Amino acid sequence: MKAHNKVSQSSLTPHTALEFLREGNERFVSNLRINRNLLQQVNETKEGQWPFAAIVSCMDSRTSAELVFDQGLGDIFSIRLAGAVISDNVLGSLEYACKVAGSKIIVVLGHTHCGAIKGACDGVEMGNLTGLLNKIRPSVQQEKSVAQNRTSQNQEFVHAVTLLHTERSVQQILEQSAILQDMVEKGEVGIIGAVYDVETGVVTFCEHTKRIGQRTEKVVESVEA
Repeated sequence: MKAHNKVSQSSLTPHTALEFLREGNERFVSNLRINRNLLQQVNETKEGQWPFAAIVSCMDSRTSAELVFDQGLGDIFSIRLAGAVISDNVLGSLEYACKVAGSKIIVVLGHTHCGAIKGACDGVEMGNLTGLLNKIRPSVQQEKSVAQNRTSQNQEFVHAVTLLHTERSVQQILEQSAILQDMVEKGEVGIIGAVYDVETGVVTFCEHTKRIGQRTEKVVESVEA
């Protein structure tokens, strides 16, 4: 299996790029991963990289995007930080990935049993972590479907906040990056939210968050930076 090159990357559409990720996760779950010669891919990418996707995910050690989507060297940009929160640094990285390097699809990948989500649910404050969790707390406050035991001890509540945080993160990217919003509306790039299940390995895509070649209508209420 060869690494992507400029020709193969440019031939992809956002829809086909997304299908590559869906198929890759199906292979991962079925334990039918593609046999790659990684040293060969090192050689193939020594002069440049042409990733077809940019994935914003959590730093959780169980959620490596290259593994769960069965991709090789040079296939995806992986932007990882606790809670997959959106910041200026993340937006700049995504703008580079899509506008400069040619990636076709952006995925915001949350996951089940996320420690950052749980921390935000419990109002944890600790050093620099406090500022990071403050970016998740609006989702905690906005989540209204669970009325009782709104803490990390309630898995239903944690999962509901995870879904909402993922949706809000997609919206933040579209609202806070004019470059990416324009590319999405022109159909040059797609964006979608998803959640990885750490118990099964399955990635569930949040289809209602998908935006490709259409006006970037609000997925949830406007979000603040």
